[in-house]
Amino acid sequence: MLDAYWPSILALTGIQLVGLISPGPDFAVVVRNSLVYSRKTGLLTAVGITLGTVFHLSYILLGVGIFIENTPLLFHLFKYAGAGYLLYIGTKGILAKKKAFDYGDLHHQKDLSPTAAVRAGTLTSALNPKAMLFFLSVLSAFLTPHEPPLILGIYGVIIVVTTLIWFALVAIGFSHHHLRLFFSETHHWVERITGSLLFLLGIRMFFLEAL
Repeated sequence: MLDAYWPSILALTGIQLVGLISPGPDFAVVVRNSLVYSRKTGLLTAVGITLGTVFHLSYILLGVGIFIENTPLLFHLFKYAGAGYLLYIGTKGILAKKKAFDYGDLHHQKDLSPTAAVRAGTLTSALNPKAMLFFLSVLSAFLTPHEPPLILGIYGVIIVVTTLIWFALVAIGFSHHHLRLFFSETHHWVERITGSLLFLLGIRMFFLEAL
């Protein structure tokens, strides 16, 4: 059964990585905690971001599964809305301009407790409506009215694992100040490139619906 889904699995992984690389609140809190406190705190914040992602996926995958099963027509309309959102955030990325990336006070402070670090990441991700909209949009691009539960589970695992790995790498890398300075000079190009890819995904969703 998996043979038929490999293209979708690889495509979802690619789009998820693009979304992760694009700077946002989750990225900012991991970077800030890595710089202001310590690498360990940054890594624990990354764990919290991942827990927030699990929170979003739990209700999205369950709700989308029920939604698809009972109202396929409305789900197609929902796909159009998801495509529109991807076009919107893609356009914002394409038009991004170079600006100072503010992480707040970057003087080293007394380290956070492990619980506080995980809580900071979890709340940032769980309370971020853009994260919810992104996952809804991306998943709607790959789900069908008869998606097997195993495939839904694989999609969820891919998103969770890539989230943890990416933000752990961010915490490790941004423990060094020179990488922050480099990113401050180049982040607008990162936003433009990832925005272009998300814009193309939005177009792809509209195109598939028109077939």
